Amino acid sequence: MVTQPSSSSTRFSMSLINVAVIVSALGYFVDIYDLLLFSIVRVRSLTDLGLTGSDITDKGLFLINVQMVGLLLGGILFGILGDKKGRLTILFGSILLYSVANLLNSFVQTVEQYAILRFIAGVGLAGELGAGVALVAESLPKETRGYGTMIIASVGLSGAALAWAVAELFNWRTAFLIGGLMGIALLLLRVRVFESGLFDRMKKDSTVSRGNFLMLFTRWSLFKKYLSCILIAIQTWYIVGILITLSPEFTKELGVSGTIDAGKAVLFSYLGISLGDLFTGLLSQLLKSRKKVLALFLAFSSAMILWYFSVRNISSELFYVICFLLGMSTGYWAIFVTVAAEKFGTNIRATVATTAPNFVRGSLVPISWLFAQLKPSLGLLNAGAVVGAVCVALSFLGLWMSEETFGKDLDYFEV
Repeated sequence: MVTQPSSSSTRFSMSLINVAVIVSALGYFVDIYDLLLFSIVRVRSLTDLGLTGSDITDKGLFLINVQMVGLLLGGILFGILGDKKGRLTILFGSILLYSVANLLNSFVQTVEQYAILRFIAGVGLAGELGAGVALVAESLPKETRGYGTMIIASVGLSGAALAWAVAELFNWRTAFLIGGLMGIALLLLRVRVFESGLFDRMKKDSTVSRGNFLMLFTRWSLFKKYLSCILIAIQTWYIVGILITLSPEFTKELGVSGTIDAGKAVLFSYLGISLGDLFTGLLSQLLKSRKKVLALFLAFSSAMILWYFSVRNISSELFYVICFLLGMSTGYWAIFVTVAAEKFGTNIRATVATTAPNFVRGSLVPISWLFAQLKPSLGLLNAGAVVGAVCVALSFLGLWMSEETFGKDLDYFEV
């Protein structure tokens, strides 16, 4: 039987929760800054390293994939550590790792060095969001925890705007340096954040298996829930990693007037994502349902993908509007990670909340591989459309497999 805290301890906990939300949001802010910075400076940095023509596209996809593989492996590592050692361990450990990697990234001289550091940064970037969401979800009352994760995502995703502004004002090396320094500065706030009470109580029970990643694959009920979490968000990274990142290449085929800047496309899309996360967070609280909001925004993003491939000979200004709306339509990221945390018990929660978003990010590897395989025979636009249709179908499959989690009590274990 779980002992309920006294009213005085609850008030005291709430004061700590505010700090946890703020630090998690700022951590995700720096996370997104560093994660998206490469997409923004991709062309400039690779040109500066001596690449030209199609090599910029090919090596750019290679570096994105390397970073995504790092995210995938880092998600597993930090997720398991989060359930074994604590949410704060991975929250600050991940910030330290990706900050150091990005400081060093500002000094690369070859694509090979670039790749190594993007991999290390990817491993570090994997841990912050899942740790922050798990920490906040376990600390806030079940009726209002959606607001906490909404704040994390909305503040965090605006890091893309800062990444674009810094990249505009400074060269790409300085932009990476600034990102690393921001992460190091954030670590100074760690002394004011306290561990989740649910995790602290779990540590006292030596019979509970913590961070057992294989548990997710050896029990069908857990595997089904886990797979549904990942599939729901597949099309978000198809939109960001293919449609937005490669927008300069796509817009040439679509006949968009003027030159499209990838960094500006990323900026507008992430401004849209930030606003979308705000709307989805509020809607899920008002409707008292995560699943209804996920269905609404999956339909929205599917319609936006269709519009993206339907336009011809439009202005660059209208295309940036499409980028904004594409981003807004994928603004269910906070709800997706919240659902992942709410679906599982305390002993596996950090593992799921950390690995699920990084498996989604890592899905860009097979997505971009399929796109590259189809492009020679189908052409750029048709290959992109076919891959998009596959991703949309998988996301709706994940929604169909998913359960409602709003208001679910999180004080339990998976055994």
